[in-house]
Amino acid sequence: MADTPRTVLITGASRGIGRAAALRLAAVGHRIGINYRSHGDEAEELKEQIESDGGTAFTVQGDVGDKVQVKSMVEATVEALGPIEIMINNAGIIDDTLFLRMKDEQFERVMQTNTFGTYYCTRAVVAPMVAARWGRIINVSSVVGLRGNAGQTNYSASKGAIHTFTYSLAKELARRNVTVNAVAPGYVETATVNGLRDSVKAEVMGRIFANRFGQPDEIAAAIAFIASEDAAYITGEVLRVDGGLAI
Repeated sequence: MADTPRTVLITGASRGIGRAAALRLAAVGHRIGINYRSHGDEAEELKEQIESDGGTAFTVQGDVGDKVQVKSMVEATVEALGPIEIMINNAGIIDDTLFLRMKDEQFERVMQTNTFGTYYCTRAVVAPMVAARWGRIINVSSVVGLRGNAGQTNYSASKGAIHTFTYSLAKELARRNVTVNAVAPGYVETATVNGLRDSVKAEVMGRIFANRFGQPDEIAAAIAFIASEDAAYITGEVLRVDGGLAI
């Protein structure tokens, strides 16, 4: 039996993992809110692709690290598509450097977008989910939130915080039929990873047992499963999709 069509809001959905998740969820009938901060042309192209395939989509600009913009973003999505039933907190940034060289602004900015952004967006959608006694909150984190990474103390801290946020909120909402889970990708072929130096890519590849980088659609497949009715009994889970990197 097919899932009931739901309203989905995906942050950072104009490219990479967010884009792949939007296409996969639209393909099974969900209405897709496409959030973007600065890639408006790509967001509009994604909307047009979903609609050309017979789906429903809506684009909405907003910086997830700004709670005022998050409120407006959610209100606009609800007005266009209906109450948000599946929230995918995908937007995130990196600003890497060794800790001894890191400026306060680098640490604060990464935490503001990645961790506070997840909090702001979840807070904006969770009450109607609880009232309806159905909801999915899916946080896109990273394996570095589990094991750390040199040069990424800010990013690792932001993603580790998302994991414990996921565990705690899952305990609070489980009896209301609202699940809270995280998907923790490894290295995925997105603009960020493709921009790494060849020497860095080779070093990373040596630690991935699958001997390849992941594809955005492989992460989207995990997101789509957690969003489905088949995953109703899964909550408080951090699902690694990393080719064995964090074993």
